[in-house]
This record gives sequence, structure tokens and C-alpha cells, in this order.
Amino acid sequence: MKLCSHCRVYHLITSKSIQYTQLRNQTTIPAPLPLKKEIKHKSKRFTELLEGDTIINRRTIVKKMNPNQLSSFVNTTDISLDDLKKINGKKLLEFKLSDVKSNKFSSDVMQSSTILQPPNVGSYVVEQCDDVKKIDHVSVMEDLETSGISDSTSLIKSSSLLSSIPKEADHHEIEDEIETSNNTDCISNKVKHKSKNKLRENLIEMERLKMISNTARKESLIRTLNAYLQLCISNGMIGRAYHTIMHYRTGGRQKLAIVKDVNLYNILFQAYANRGELGRLREMMDYMDKDELKPTAKTYAIIFECYKYCKEEYRNINYLYKIVEDMKKQSITFDDILNESKTKIGQYSDVLSSIHCIEPGFVPTKNVRNESYSVHLLDKIKFDNAVCKSPAENLLTLDDLKHRFKIQTEHEINGRVEIKSVEKFEETKPIIAHYKRVLVDFEKNWKIAVSEAFDRDLKSLKNREYQPIPNSMVLYPCLCVLDKEQYVDAILREVRKLANGSETFSPSFITLCRKLGKYINDRYEMLVNTRNGYIKRTEQTYFAYADWYINRKDGMNSRIVWQRISDDKSRDFSLELQTIQWPINLQISVGKFLYGIILKDIKIDVNYIKPESNTKRFLPAFYTLFRSTGKKHLVEEIKPHPILSKLYRESQIETLDFDTTLVPSLCPPRPWTSINSGGYMLLKTDVVRLPLYAMQQWKRLENTPPSQMWPSLDSLNQLGSIPWTVNNPILDLAIKVFQDGGSVKLNVPQPPSVLPPIPLLQTNSSEIDRKSITKARLERKRKKGEMYSLWCDALYRLSLANHFRDKVFWLPHNMDFRGRVYPVPPHLNHLGSDLARSMLIFALGKPLGPNGLDWLKIHTINLTGFKKRDSISERLKYANEILDKILDSAENPMTGEMWWATSDEPWQTLACCMEIATALKSPNPEEYICRFPIHQDGSCNGLQHYAALGRDQIGALSVNLYPTDTPQDVYSKVAIMVDETRQKDAAEDNAVAKALEGFVTRKVIKQTVMTTVYGVTKFGARLQIARQLKDLDHFPQEYVWSASLYLTQKTFDSLRTMFESAKQIQDWFTDCARVISTLKGQNIEWVTPLGLPVIQPYSKVIPVTNSFKDVFIDSLEKPNAVKQKNAFAPNFVHSLDSCHMMLTSLHCEHAGLTFVSVHDCYWTHPSTVELMNKICREQFVALHSEPILENLSQYFIQRYLTEKSNDDAESDLENNLSERKIRSTVSHVPKKGNFDLKSVLKSTYFFS
Repeated sequence: MKLCSHCRVYHLITSKSIQYTQLRNQTTIPAPLPLKKEIKHKSKRFTELLEGDTIINRRTIVKKMNPNQLSSFVNTTDISLDDLKKINGKKLLEFKLSDVKSNKFSSDVMQSSTILQPPNVGSYVVEQCDDVKKIDHVSVMEDLETSGISDSTSLIKSSSLLSSIPKEADHHEIEDEIETSNNTDCISNKVKHKSKNKLRENLIEMERLKMISNTARKESLIRTLNAYLQLCISNGMIGRAYHTIMHYRTGGRQKLAIVKDVNLYNILFQAYANRGELGRLREMMDYMDKDELKPTAKTYAIIFECYKYCKEEYRNINYLYKIVEDMKKQSITFDDILNESKTKIGQYSDVLSSIHCIEPGFVPTKNVRNESYSVHLLDKIKFDNAVCKSPAENLLTLDDLKHRFKIQTEHEINGRVEIKSVEKFEETKPIIAHYKRVLVDFEKNWKIAVSEAFDRDLKSLKNREYQPIPNSMVLYPCLCVLDKEQYVDAILREVRKLANGSETFSPSFITLCRKLGKYINDRYEMLVNTRNGYIKRTEQTYFAYADWYINRKDGMNSRIVWQRISDDKSRDFSLELQTIQWPINLQISVGKFLYGIILKDIKIDVNYIKPESNTKRFLPAFYTLFRSTGKKHLVEEIKPHPILSKLYRESQIETLDFDTTLVPSLCPPRPWTSINSGGYMLLKTDVVRLPLYAMQQWKRLENTPPSQMWPSLDSLNQLGSIPWTVNNPILDLAIKVFQDGGSVKLNVPQPPSVLPPIPLLQTNSSEIDRKSITKARLERKRKKGEMYSLWCDALYRLSLANHFRDKVFWLPHNMDFRGRVYPVPPHLNHLGSDLARSMLIFALGKPLGPNGLDWLKIHTINLTGFKKRDSISERLKYANEILDKILDSAENPMTGEMWWATSDEPWQTLACCMEIATALKSPNPEEYICRFPIHQDGSCNGLQHYAALGRDQIGALSVNLYPTDTPQDVYSKVAIMVDETRQKDAAEDNAVAKALEGFVTRKVIKQTVMTTVYGVTKFGARLQIARQLKDLDHFPQEYVWSASLYLTQKTFDSLRTMFESAKQIQDWFTDCARVISTLKGQNIEWVTPLGLPVIQPYSKVIPVTNSFKDVFIDSLEKPNAVKQKNAFAPNFVHSLDSCHMMLTSLHCEHAGLTFVSVHDCYWTHPSTVELMNKICREQFVALHSEPILENLSQYFIQRYLTEKSNDDAESDLENNLSERKIRSTVSHVPKKGNFDLKSVLKSTYFFS
């Protein structure tokens, strides 16, 4: 052992300069290790039987069962795997042809006994099946899925699946392919032929997957090299960047993938251009010629830029003329290269100066943008006749916005915002002051230790990664691109976050590493933006935009205005964010490096808790553990030392740290002008929320024409442009209740400290008592974690609201992959719970007008839920009758009758009561300036879309698409239908039906009815109902599970009766997704009526572990067919309700209304409710007047089917059958009813 002078640790590694010879005397006789000879065993022919129920699946291997016996076993539906072992083969019933002809061997049997088909069974059964056309076609894919068979080859070989092809699906062609002969030689020949075809098809499939995999990995490597080369250039490591390109263009000694990409050359070109090294550029152009790469407009732009700064001896005007000739051959103009010369300030003028050396009279052509929509649903929006109103009219001045912009950009550059916590601490004790002093000392010492450790580990990393010729990608450039202080601050920030974390929950170690690496990546992007002048030019453009936002004088929307100002103020510099995202695994590697310092070098003196102690005992402040999450593998987590957690907890820290993107914006968000530019001022904001490894939809978005995305982006801009402020009276009351310990009645979370103490075990406790106490402890631990999570959520929300008290703020928006819209800040927004919604109001007020006060009263009653089945006039009448209770709630919220607390939404009800009271106190309520939002909520919005899609008259009436005098409550109707069925069953002496008497209520089945349209499974619905039944005080608990199963089935049956067309459409959605994802092996995708491309991100992804390759690409593996099938119907409906919201949003902006939404709940001022309702209904009718299902069917055909299939080629037999199956399914669009969509325009309760 030797003490290392570098890391001061003893190592067992021998120095290379010293050699030792070890002598060992053997005391035992060496014996040869017996090695088993590898013998090729004959393949065993067997299959597996799967027995499944609602809880478990069991499998058993079957070796001795011939096809006839298997078929007989299928017919015996009441047999289990346990019984199978007792059955003698002789006792198995002989398979009879009559069973097939009588349709006993059908899809129903297959559904009850899920069986993996053995080899060649189809060869025996298919010969005897003459009635192919009679069997249900849906069973083909159902059997395929439940059997676990994912390839379409088994579809042809399996007799039951092949016999399920329907009459209407070209059955005559199938019969031509199946010869009905009893000749066993013919059967044998077919088996051999099918085996050859299967082998050939498998080889073709393997080649296809290999090609896809290679392409995806190459794309991944190019993205990684792009980020790595930029890092090298930022660090001044141009030589390393050069050697890396040379290495990967040839594959190197390791025979790596050869990468030849002109964009990678352009990165190195730019580095040489910055130095004026035109000679090196010409040398690299020779390499591009050898790689057969054609220069792009960007390449030529860099050459012209370099010409401006190169030394005099390298300036050769003839070279520029040669470049111009090459440009002409590629049809690249001077305007093209100028458009690529906007990545840094001054580049544009440098390129233009070099152009003038060749063509002195050249004048750049001004870009003309096409600003009109390409979607005809928006044809009525004409910007020349729009209402010219600012969303923040007279709220702020231009100087105010400029000052706010500077504060906001400072927050984004720093990456975090510190706010004061509203947590109430106990009385200050002397020990608390001691803890605070200790914590200050600890953090001071940690900073020194982290700084030294970073230098040490970085030097060690550099030595480990050293190469004589630095040609491969290494981690070192990522860790020296920023100042050391930024890495140290990031580590200390992470330490505080970990120390203040939950005791019961912690993200996985990999997640923590990724987030820390992403933080470093963001700091690097901010550094690049600062260097290239992006921040300064953004400020100039934003100030002009702010002037238009405050003093709007035209009908243009914010996207068009920003683009015009950008063209004017920043013609020579592009403000489209050029983000440099590191690969996920690289972010993780950076995070691991920094977390290594946290685990090794952050230490605490555990004797600090003893103020009188004179000794110090240092231990690591953090340690790793492996926690079971109920999955296959344990998850590694990081936990703080309990003493460290106590130190932070007892120190009573009065501030909270938030990432800037978790906090509302102090100024109007930057308008979305493309998928890469919008949201916060400088920080990258994702326009679409996608899983980390979902690349397909992002690539589709990049390839989508910009104008196709404008409707979605403009809606995000409209929603983000609305200014908000905090409802101070509600906030004060909520903080008081929170600081007093919360309230179960008022839905204010309580701290975990209110839980009863942990039960203690006694030495004489019985086994039953021990089990009971252990169970109680586990339940308490679960409850404690849940309560702490809710308490923290309330703490963050209330603290942020208190921080923004009396301030105006904005909420940038983005959307999920379906197009549903969300505010980016997660804590303080209007999408949360009842308390969260009650704390926010519009910053801009408008007069109530003649009907505004009535709408406030109606809204109050709507929130209570007391008059759901009454008309609007009855609700208004009721509000006037109880006006004294409303006023009492407003004036004495905690000391009066507390009528508001009995509401379904108590906090929002209280807020509305206070607004009514204030309005009534004003001299003229019609002139009262109101900032309170009125909500108009869709009536079971998912079913509304289904009813409109199917033109279902009965369904439309049930969900208020048809005008009625009183609102139709679909939940109550379903409850009545279910209870009528229950009464009949109870009369027949059904014990469960009797137990449910008086308990089949609207509340019990509401969630199930609501989520059925979104594809809830029977098991999920059963859990929903079981939870409701369990909460009923007088319901017999022994019937909870059986009653939930009973009600689930009856609810589904009732819905199928009420919404027949909706169920047909939902089934069609499911069938389409099933056949496409299974037979084509592709994710389901579609384009919404507003042009947003959607791809379901449910794939079987296998990520690689290489630190520099982000091969987390969802195109590498087949899709998860089960998720694709189950999710398509709800996702498609969600995309439709998002389109309806966006259409309403854009038309409300055009009309000058304030509009925000919570999915299918629309908000506006009381004075504009009628106008918003009119627009909402008009846009719903316009949306569903489109041939939505027909367009979807046509899109599927164009996207997934070939233009022509060769039916005569035997090698394409399976593909032809698959394509015919897909075509038959997607073309079979459900028929529509006779409901008149225009009835929605007159329906009062459509949205109410």
C-alpha cells in the first residue's frame, strides 16, 4: 500500500516503474477444473398455457398435447391448470368437426381461455374449417393480444385466428388461398412452405429493424457530436474539435460508425472564421470534398465572414469568385447566405461587406412573411377588423414593463428566485440560534471543501481521459466550460435541496444526477447567449414589443407583432433560440461527477447538537440507499444524514428557493413564434411536454411547416398574455388557517405532526398485537408521507402567492403531446385545487355592466353544487333568497354561519361571496370594476364530443347539446338506470343488489361515468366505485368489493344503452389503434383539426448506457401495443377538446375578450360571459361540422398503407392480409345519427 500524493488515499496499485515477483508454495495438489462439453440439444416442441383472472396469471409448460387434444382443451372452458395435471390424455375429448361448424370454437372460447398457439396447429384445423366467414373478425386481434403473440406471422399459422377473418374482409380471396384437402402430404408441404416464408419474413424484419436502429443511432451520434464540438469551441479546444471530426469521419481504429455531416464541419468552420484562418477553412473544404459533402448556405456564409478578417496574404478575390460559382451550381443566392449569418452580432455586416467586394451594388432582399392561417376554421379571423384592446390596458406604464423585464432577466440568468416562506415557527429558543450559527459555519466549510474537491477530481478526470491525440468524446470539456464558482454554487444548491427534502420520498439517484446536469447545461446556454449578444438584442426587441402590448393600436396578434419588430430591430441577428441540449446520458454523467463530490466531501460534525461539546466527529452528510418501489429492481436514492436534516429543520430557515421556470413571470411572456422560441425571456421553454425519450413527435414538429403550427402557438400566446394578481382577502385567510394547523373541513393540508404517536410494542404483546401494530406503523408512515407532500404543496403555493401580493404577473403556457394546454409554473396557477383557484383573479378589471352582478350570483350557486338540476333563473332566484347568507359569509367568514364552508368548492364560493358584497357596497354596481373570473364548465365534455361525432340524438340530449329548459344531468340519469336494474335483481333475491339499496347515488358512479369516455378499464372503474362505497358510513363494508364489481358492470351497460354511437366510435378508435400498432408495428399518430401533429409516445424503449449517446429513441423498438390501443380513444378526444378551447381562445382574443381556460372550463369577466358563450358554441359547431372521423380514416390509410399491394406474390401474403385487415378496420367509419349540430347554438346548458 502506498499513500497517494494526489488524493491522500492508500491504494493497492503497484507503480509501473517497480516490478515484484511473488513466490507461492502450493500445499494442495492442483486438480483440473472439469468443463462440460457444449452439446447441441434437439429443440423441444412444447408450448405454454396461460390461466388468467383479474388478479394473477399462471403459466405451465405443455409438452405432450397434440393439436386435437389442445382443441378439445379449449372447448373445456371450466378447467384450470391445477386440473390439467390430473387429466389423462385418453380422457380428453376428441375434437369434432361439428364443433367448428356450430361455432363452438369461437372467439368467445378464446377469450375465456387465453392460449399461446403451438406450432403448426393451424395446419391441421384450417383444412377442416369451411365456415371461415361466420366467425367474428374482432377476435383476430383480441386473441393475438391476449395470447402474447406480437408478430403477424402467427396470425396466418394459427387456425383460430385465420378462421376469424370476416366475410366482408375479402373472404373469397382468403378461401382461394386455403385449399380444403385432407391429404396429409399437402399439409406437410404447406408447413414447410410456411416455415420458409416465415424465415424469409423474419430476415426481412430483422434487416428493417437493423436499418432503423442504425439510422437512429447515427442521428443520435450526430446530435451528440454537435453538442460536444460546440463545447470544445466554447472552451477554446479547437484542436480537440478538429481531431474529433477527423476521427469520426473515418470510424477510427475501433471501427466506429462513420459520421459525415456538413453541420459538424460548419461548427469547426465558425471557430476558424472567428480567428480569420481562411487557409484552414480551405483545407477543411478539401476534406468535405473527399467525404462527398456539399457545402450549405451556412458554410458559404462562414467563408465570406472569414474573408473579412483573414490576413492580407490569404486574401484572394479569385477564391471568392470560385465560391460564387459553386453557389450558383447549388442555386444558393447571396440572400440565402445572409439569412444564415445571424448567429452573432456583427456577422451579418461582415458577410455583406465581403459580398460587396464581388458585387458592390448588391442590396439584400427584404423577407416577406406569410402571416395568414392555413386552417380554414380560422378564416373568419381577419386582423384588420379585430378589436384593438390590450390585456393590460392602463395597468402598467412602459417604464414599469422595462423595469420588470430587467428583473425577470436577472432571475433567469441566476436560474433561481428566493422568496420568504409563510411557514409559522415556534417561539425562538436559544438552541435555534446555535443551530443557525452551526449551519453558517458548515456551509462556509463546505464551500471550501467543494472548491478543493472540484479541482482535485477535475485534474484526476483530465489525467484519466488524456490521449496523445484527443479524438474521442470525453467528459472534461463539460466541466470546465463554466467558471469554477458556478459548479461550486450548483453543488451547494443541491446540498440545501437534499437536506430540506422529504423523509419518506426522494427521487432516484439517476433523476437527481440528470437534473443537476441539466442545470449545468442551462448555465452553459446562458453563457453562450451572453457572449453572442443575444440578451442585449432581445432587450431592444422586447421594449418595442412592450410598447405595443400596453398601447395596442391594431388588430395584430402578439406573434405577428414580435416577428415584425424582430425583423425591424434585429434584422442582422436572429432571435430564434438556438438551444444546445446535451444528450440525456451526458447530463447524467455531469451530474454523477458533481454528486461524487457531495457524497465524498460534504461532511458534518455530528457533535454539533451538543453545544457544550469540545470534540468534533465528522461523518459524511449524505449516503446512498436502495429502496424497493414494487418493481423488478431496487432504486438507488440519496438521503441526508438524520442529524443534518434535523439541523436544517431546527434552524427555521425562512426562505424558499425556486428555479426561475417554476415561478410566474414578472412581465408579459415572450410570444411563441416557433417551436423553439417563446415562453420565458432567455430560458429554454419546451413548447410541448414530452417524455425524455420521445423523439418521434419532436422530429415531426420540426418537419411541420411553421404556418401549420401557428393556430396552436397563437392560442398559447393569448392565454399567456393575460395578467393576473392575487386575491388578498382569500390569501390572508388561507395563510391564517394554514399557520393554525390546517383544516380537514376546509381542505387546507395539515402538517404530519398532527398524526397520533407511533404505537409501541410491549414485551408481552401477542402475535396478533404485533401484526396489528406493525400494520398501523406502516399505515402511519404512508399517511405521513402523503400529508407532508400535500402540506409542502400548500406551503409553496401560499408562499409564492404571498410573494406576488399586490403585484401583476403572467403565466407562460405550453401544451402536452395531445395539445392540452397548461401554465408552465406548476405551483401558483389557476389549474390547481379549489384553494388554488380562489387565490387568483384577473389583474385587469372591467365594469360589471347590466348582467354582471347576476352572473356573480349564479356563479356562486354553481360553485356550491346545490342547484345542479335547476335552471339558471331558479339559481339566480335562490341566490337572491339567501343573499343574507352570502353577505354573512363575506363579512364574517370564520365567525359567522360559515354557509360558504358547506359548498362543493368552499374557497371559490367564499371569494365570490366577497366580490358580491363589495359590488353591492359600491354606489352603482353596474359601474363597479370587477376582476373576478366567471367559469362556464362543459357538461361531461368528453361525452359531448362523442355525441357530436356520432350525431347521437339521445346522447346529445343527455349531455346538453340539445336545448332544454333545465340542465340534463347524465350522472343522475345513469344512477337512475343502474338503480332500476338493481331493483329487479333485488326482487330476484340478489344479495349484493339488496345490500346496495339506497346507496346507488350520483356521487358513487360519477367518476366512472366521467372517465369511461376516456378509456377507463373495468378494474379501474371498480376501484373508483369501491372507494366511494368505502367512504359511505352505513354501507356494509363486507360488500364493498363485490358491490363495486356489480355496479361497474351495470354502469357500463347503462352507458352502452344511452350512448350507443359513442360506444361504437370508441370501439372503432380502439380497433384502429390495435391493428395499426400490432400489424404495422408503429406508434399511432394523427393531425388535429388545427394542424398539430400528435404521436402517442408509448414505445418499448431500451436505452444504452454509453455516456455520450442519447439513444433513447422511441423509433428503435416496436410500440407498446396495449398502451397504444387503450390510450388512443381518450387521447384523440382530448385533442378535440383542446382544439375547441383553442378556437374559442383565438376568437375571444379577436373580439377583445379576456379569456383563460382550465381544459373544458372557460373563464372570463362577468360582463362578457354571454359573448364568450356565443363564441364557445359557434366554435364547437364549426369544429364538429368538419368530417373529423372521415379525415382520420383517410389519414390512417395514407400514413400506414401502401398505395398498391401485390396479391399474387406468395412472399407478400402476410403483408397483404395485414394491410387488408387494417384497411377494412380503418375504412369502416361508424355511421352517424340524425342529431342537428346547430341545436348547440341554442343550448343554454352546453357550457354553463
